[in-house]
Amino acid sequence: MSDNRHTLISELPEYKEKIHELKMSNHHFAKQYSEYEDLDKEIHRIEIGETPDSDEYLEDLKKKRLALKDELFHTLKNS
Repeated sequence: MSDNRHTLISELPEYKEKIHELKMSNHHFAKQYSEYEDLDKEIHRIEIGETPDSDEYLEDLKKKRLALKDELFHTLKNS
């Protein structure tokens, strides 16, 4: 079990300023960012045993988080 978080800023530290800028100026990015952070918190709670759930559910959440990260990264790269 991991107790490491995967916040977007920790995953993409070179984009820290751009993330902040887009959260303030791009509603769609801000919404996706918030969804990513919520998923990461939920995954973290399951991984540390705070919120028990099935392995299948956890894997589904991780896939959603990865897909969101890909979308957010694409926006960061192209803005």
